[in-house]
Parts: sequence; C-alpha cells; structure tokens
Amino acid sequence: MGENASFWESLIYAHPTCTTWKQEAEGSIYHLASILFVVGFMGGSGFFGLLYVFSLLGLGFLCSSVWAWLDVCAADIFSWNFILFAICFVQFIYVTYQVRSVSFDREFQELYSALFQPLGISLTVYRKIVLCCDAEVVTLEKEHCYAMQGKTPIDKLSLLVSGRIRVTVDGEFLHYIFPLQFLDSPEWDSLRPTEEGIFQVTLTAETDCRYVAWRRKKLYLLFAKHRFISRLFSILIGSDIAEKLYALNDRVHVGKGFRYDIRLPNFYHVSLPETPPVQPSHRLQRGSPRRKPTGVTNCGSFSTH
Repeated sequence: MGENASFWESLIYAHPTCTTWKQEAEGSIYHLASILFVVGFMGGSGFFGLLYVFSLLGLGFLCSSVWAWLDVCAADIFSWNFILFAICFVQFIYVTYQVRSVSFDREFQELYSALFQPLGISLTVYRKIVLCCDAEVVTLEKEHCYAMQGKTPIDKLSLLVSGRIRVTVDGEFLHYIFPLQFLDSPEWDSLRPTEEGIFQVTLTAETDCRYVAWRRKKLYLLFAKHRFISRLFSILIGSDIAEKLYALNDRVHVGKGFRYDIRLPNFYHVSLPETPPVQPSHRLQRGSPRRKPTGVTNCGSFSTH
C-alpha cells in the first residue's frame, strides 16, 4: 500500500503546478484544429456520417501536427497527431470505397430513397435486401395478370415499383395497388413459413408495371439470419395491409346514410346523428383483408368508376 501511495503522490505532486499562465494565446492553427474537432464530433451515423467525421477529425489532427511542428516544436505532440491524422485518412479512404461499391440501378436507388432511407435503413442492410431478390425488377405488361384467383400459388412477396394493379374477386373490383405497395401482403401474412396456399383474388396490370419479387423460402432465410430485416418487413407488410383494409372500407356502404367501419365490426356508423346505430347480421369473414364482406345487405357496387 505504501508503494502505491508513493506512486500516486509522485504522479500528482512531482510535476510543478502552473503558477503563472501565458498571456498570449496560441496561434490560429491551434484554434482551427479545435474548431474542426468540435464540428467533426457532431457527425451522424451511416456511411456519410462516417465520411463527415473522419474528414473533419483528420483535418483537425493535421492542423494539430502543423501547430506542434511550427509553434510548440515538440516531436512527441507532432508524432501523435500525425499518426491520428494518418488513421483518419485511411478510414476515410476505406469508407469511400465501401460507398462506391454499394451501388444500385436507378429503380433500386429510387426505391431506397422513397421507402427505406426515410426509415433509417443503411445501404449495407439495403444491399442484403436487394441481393435477396437477385437485384432484378420484373416487368408486367398492361392487362396481364400477376395472379389469378384460385390458380396462382403464393410463393413470393412482391413490391410494386411503378404502374397500377387492379384487384378483383369473382370479376368484381376491390381496390387498386399503387407504387411502393406490396402486391401480395395479405397472402403473405395469411400463411406460416411452412404452409402453402393460392390466391383468392385476381391481380391485373392496369398499366405497364414494374415490380420487385422476393421468393418466400429465400426471404425467410434472410429473416433467419437478420432479425432486424425481419422486423422491418413485418412493419412494412402490416402497414400495407392496413392501407388495403381502409381502401376496402371506403367502398362498403349499407343503405342510405350508413357506412361500415372495419375497425368496429360489431357496429354500423351512422352519418346522420338522429339515426340510431344498427347491428349487422354477420361479421366480416376472417382471413385475407381482400375478401368481400358477407352478410351485409344493400351493399354498394364494387365496380370501377
């Protein structure tokens, strides 16, 4: 204990304390280095955040090296700052190479900017998602079917990039699918990974369409390796199904002044305040949200306008 106490005492008290302070300030190079350090540590995350941090920190260490060489004339201060500058420079080159290596076609770049980048998804994670679909965008010509009711198996998950898809059941119109919406999110959500099924609706291209498709087995393997991607798709698919449900809800009317609200399946909402609520005879069928409501009297037509 005595040796440890003497060591700390020598470490603290052996060095003379500052009795007088320098009246003149350090040169402008030193203050520039400090400013670069402050601004550099305000960088964000991701590739571009790393480029920002390493570039400003590297310039800060370079200015400190120049200051130590010209003003302080201290070889150790110069050496450490120059080594740190070299490390930042190497890191900057490495991150730049990674950014240039993560490049996509125009449609995938637009898809990233519109859908994934606002959610904070990095380019490295997005690259795994793109590679899972073989970096391919499929074309669907006008009036060609993506899926046919009762015939097409559910073996993939597709996201519409451009165009418009018409969804029908038994020849009656249900809703449209627009860009950045999944073509088969209800079918995907209705099946477990080990189950198989077929489409209960028909999906037809109203215009020339382009979409990205992930095979079920390959996508589930990606989910098993990366739980973050699994949660991401779960959120995107859930939001997409909700949009389709509300699109169906806007088309369901029961009599004059009545609107069926899928959020409250036991009640009809009445637009006129003096009319009492009426309870429906049946609930909506369980299963795909694209199914037509049953047991609803005087239902409005589902034909296109």
